[in-house]
Amino acid sequence: MYTNSLQIYKFLDAKNLLQNSPKYWWPNAGTFEVVVGAVLTQNTTWKNVEKSLENLESFLDLDSFAALHVEILKEKIRSSGFYNQKAPRLLELVKNIKNEFGDFHSFVKKVTREWLLMQKGIGEESADAILCYACLRDEMVVDSYTKRLLKSFGIEFKNYRQYKEFLESGIKEAFTCKELNFIYARYHGMIVEYNKSHKL
Repeated sequence: MYTNSLQIYKFLDAKNLLQNSPKYWWPNAGTFEVVVGAVLTQNTTWKNVEKSLENLESFLDLDSFAALHVEILKEKIRSSGFYNQKAPRLLELVKNIKNEFGDFHSFVKKVTREWLLMQKGIGEESADAILCYACLRDEMVVDSYTKRLLKSFGIEFKNYRQYKEFLESGIKEAFTCKELNFIYARYHGMIVEYNKSHKL
């Protein structure tokens, strides 16, 4: 049985779960689109998010998005569900990014996890998704798929932080600092794809 996160990573990696996925698993990693997607994917499937992102195609940069009217945004993200909640929260987040950091490049370089967690509608999972996939930082994302997979191996923790520390600890010991973001991004992706294919 697997007792540490490196063993689980190797188990997943051997299954070639990401052979048809983008490099970092999340589409268009390193772009503003990820910030939008990280909020839209809350409580819905990625297929629904993809429809919303297609509708927003010409608005997926900081300035264009910030200029959107909330009612127009609601219509464009309707497929992602909870649009009456997500639209104003997304606009508030984007305007706060613009006011605090000026542009997306500065946001990527300077934003902290603490700042993200202070934003309405951003919890730990969304904050780490933005840091890992939009900012390419060394942060592991924990979601319901993660908890289900670890539970199937008899591993359970009380809170998000404990899951995150468990997953990151084995990886930090085995890979160089330069590799961590890439490994965390792929690790989370493999967990999601494994769960989907095995219906955990």
